[in-house]
Amino acid sequence: MPDLLAPDTSMGAVTLRVADLDAMTAYYRDAVTLSVLAAEGGRVILGRGATPIVILEHAPELRHASPHEAGLFHTAILFDTEETLAAAVYSVATKSPGTFTGSADHLVSKAFYFTDPEGNGVELYWDRDRSQWSWTHGQIEMATLYLDPNGFLAENLTERATASVEAGDDSRLGTAVVGHVHLSVGDVASARAFYVDRLGFESTAELGGQALFVSAGGYHHHMAMNTWNSKGAGRRQPALGLGLVELKVPTVDDLGELSERMRHYGVPSRDDGQSVTFDDPWLNSVRASV
Repeated sequence: MPDLLAPDTSMGAVTLRVADLDAMTAYYRDAVTLSVLAAEGGRVILGRGATPIVILEHAPELRHASPHEAGLFHTAILFDTEETLAAAVYSVATKSPGTFTGSADHLVSKAFYFTDPEGNGVELYWDRDRSQWSWTHGQIEMATLYLDPNGFLAENLTERATASVEAGDDSRLGTAVVGHVHLSVGDVASARAFYVDRLGFESTAELGGQALFVSAGGYHHHMAMNTWNSKGAGRRQPALGLGLVELKVPTVDDLGELSERMRHYGVPSRDDGQSVTFDDPWLNSVRASV
């Protein structure tokens, strides 16, 4: 039985349970520059082109989670060029300036961090070409170096991108996908046992027992888990915030192998014939589909 996820595995949309659907839709649409792909009942799907990135589900009956609970650390949206990343950063800076929390050059990528109106972390980033990444003993070299947001915009924000943002036209703003999802968890050892030993990601970096980065196919990371705010956190109770993380595997056979592997390890899963859903040790739900 293969014990690794297929190399072409990628991330799908992140579902958030939200209290104020209108305000959250406006933030991801108007500030983050995603398009509303579908809206029905209390559910809004936002993305680029035909690719869903964030799914908002109205759940006003739920409470806000404490920052020390397990759940979402951030959803990381990957842009195809520095110009399109600059357009999105410029958009958030002009339309929701109070939501910016920082920026960094991570060697493999350039990243800008925000917090949405309900406290969910958002990363907007661009990857350097894989040929520029550096690996040592199977671990990716990443760092957190100063990245001047104004300098980045001065260098990469074009008149075309500015005009597209001001016209609210994201059709000229390139492609974007969920590049990775970063979770808050109670401990790294349990995260490794679930996401590496059972689910089948490969570990790409570990930071002193406080954070684990994992990927399929040699990406720097598709998922990460840290204990920076949530050390010792137990199983999640129903709350606003993370509803579902989606994994996309290349083929039906890959999905079958994943389902079989989780069954082998005794991980309870829900299989509807199209997808397989299971919970990590903190009840963060992960759904895999083709």
